[in-house]
Amino acid sequence: MEENAKREIILIQIAGDDRPGVTSALTNILAKYDASILDIGQADIHHTLSLGILFMTCGTSSGEIMKELLFKAYEMDINIRFSPISEEEYTKWVERQGKNRYIITLLCRRVTARQIGAVTKVLVAQGLNIDAIQRLSGRVPLEGAEQMSSSCIELSVRGTPKDRNAMQSEFMRLSSELNIDISFQEDNMFRRTRRLICFDMDSTLIKTEVIDELAERAGVGDKVRAITESAMRGEIDFHESFTQRVALLKGLDESVMKEIAENLPITEGVERLMRTLKAVGIKVAILSGGFTYFGEYLKRKFDIDYVYANELEIVDGKLTGRYVGDIVDGKRKAELLRLIAQIEHVNIAQTIAVGDGANDIPMLNTAGLGIAFHAKPKVKANTSQSISTIGLDGVLYFLGFKDSYYNQV
Repeated sequence: MEENAKREIILIQIAGDDRPGVTSALTNILAKYDASILDIGQADIHHTLSLGILFMTCGTSSGEIMKELLFKAYEMDINIRFSPISEEEYTKWVERQGKNRYIITLLCRRVTARQIGAVTKVLVAQGLNIDAIQRLSGRVPLEGAEQMSSSCIELSVRGTPKDRNAMQSEFMRLSSELNIDISFQEDNMFRRTRRLICFDMDSTLIKTEVIDELAERAGVGDKVRAITESAMRGEIDFHESFTQRVALLKGLDESVMKEIAENLPITEGVERLMRTLKAVGIKVAILSGGFTYFGEYLKRKFDIDYVYANELEIVDGKLTGRYVGDIVDGKRKAELLRLIAQIEHVNIAQTIAVGDGANDIPMLNTAGLGIAFHAKPKVKANTSQSISTIGLDGVLYFLGFKDSYYNQV
């Protein structure tokens, strides 16, 4: 570009049927006149191209550039529009890049226009601007759409919420009313560089509370289940409830544990989640108030890296009604998360925790990303992220992973 020539900034917007070579053809015309590309973005929706290029050139060549671009657009049967941008407008646009950026993730079985409309209405009220929208889940079939395992839309937004607490409260109300999970995260360097994830086991990785299964075999199911539910709601101390429940298992044969382990009901999405996490090198841990025997079984099944749980005392092939060592309670789970992060040299902001019970709250609030999974109301109220509408592999959407990634692992 000639040093003394007047600069011109022009935005071109291209729309039409997507085909190979469109971007190459247009940018090579710009290259011919030594134009500087200030910004470029492209999206494809059902083979329809939407391409924007913001470029700067000297005033003497802008006419020739636009003429050649018009001819090329006609030749390729695409629509092209030109918009001049003043230097003042451009400078203001550059200055806005320092504003806060957030990612909003919408999860459910099938995302609808009503749900998107309700969420975006909240964003408008909070003064947030949407920069980009992308679908992370697979393409929607015409038949069987209602039975889809999951659907996910990700919004990239910019700005500062006028009242973040009010916005979060509104999202919680919409989640309940519209049966959708809404995640709101800062778009920072840690979001896509998570390196450690810690799971609760019972009612998270598996669809049962193992202690209830053991109690059924011991004939004390109702008693143990009542204590379990009270503990998960946070009504009684976990230490106390754990001791009471284990005592009721006295005399149960050790062989029962093997039979239960081999028939554990695995939570929807766990297989795909574990396969993906291992493929991208994220370390996986089980931090459970349940029992080591079952944690070790899952460790072998899914190649999990760490298991910390409670050890039942067994004498002469029978449970004694006592446990060995310290109880893994809520406080201990948070301590173990920090410990494993130190061992793996992972910044705490790069950690994830997933759980469903009141004893998971300290762990969820310690991790860089805490996710309440199909959790009790008290747990959801004390964490910033939750999944209640789809399987455990929904965690991957929180990390920005697309369904198409799964075909590569």
